[in-house]
Amino acid sequence: MLHEVSFLSYNERDNVKGWIYVPACKPRGILQIVHGFGEHSRRYLHMIVAMMDAGFIVAADDHVGHGKTAVENPGTWGDWGDKGYRTMMEDEHRLTQIVKEKYPGLPYFLYGHSMGSFIARDYIAEYGAELAGCILCGTSGPFPGLAESKKRLEKLLAEGKGNESGAEEIGKLLGWMIERCDEKIRFGNEWICHDEYVQYDHAHDPFDAFTKPTLIKSAYDFVLMLEAVGSKEWAKKVPVDLPIYNIAGDQDPVGQYGEGVYQVSNWLIDTGHYVDTRLYSGYRHEIHNYDDLKWEVEDDIIEFMESVLDDE
Repeated sequence: MLHEVSFLSYNERDNVKGWIYVPACKPRGILQIVHGFGEHSRRYLHMIVAMMDAGFIVAADDHVGHGKTAVENPGTWGDWGDKGYRTMMEDEHRLTQIVKEKYPGLPYFLYGHSMGSFIARDYIAEYGAELAGCILCGTSGPFPGLAESKKRLEKLLAEGKGNESGAEEIGKLLGWMIERCDEKIRFGNEWICHDEYVQYDHAHDPFDAFTKPTLIKSAYDFVLMLEAVGSKEWAKKVPVDLPIYNIAGDQDPVGQYGEGVYQVSNWLIDTGHYVDTRLYSGYRHEIHNYDDLKWEVEDDIIEFMESVLDDE
């Protein structure tokens, strides 16, 4: 069964489009998927089906300025609104509330990939007590070049350019990620996956906002989001008893080839949390989209959730 839902964003402007996928069996729990920068939630269909097959309801939406939410709110591609960097996090919490109203009493898990992992980290610092567990995928510690990017964006905002394209600034912030890619650079997204078909799909997906400019004001919100969860001070706000599974590819530049991933886990461990950390050797950013790995990644996520359910 599939529910399509729509709700007013925290930005008080957009109607967010979301979906609740329900397996044809008695559900064991709920997993909410939080997608990354510039993409949309249907890029996780393989994972959604795997989780449903394992007996989990799956919820997902398209962030403001992204995917079908941007299509349904014309003129908002790459525009996150004017309520600040917590907009997407608050929207994810609203989706959680909607799903819980429909399916109360079930253990609730949150999965965030890439930018979605930063949203998830902000979420668990605010609402972590409402969850049974959290999976972070493709996350990182302090982001290279963040302070310099923030200064440049603040200057552009002071000049009144907030509603202009921030593509150049996003390029400066993320462009270094292809430095270790040894294949021919065709799209500039090669850092996400070795598979040329995944690269092509990502670059040509009409619902993929990565191919459309993010506004300067939204790029600034992105920087503030990264900054807000980029220290041990963030980890102190996360409930100590929340189980966390932190995963990535060890060739993922977002996670600084593993170093940034372990940095996040160490912040949590140093503040009293239990974290299960796993790096998949030889893989880049989208470990859930590698044809030879995605089944294993999904099985490992299911195993983590089952371990949490067994402990309840």
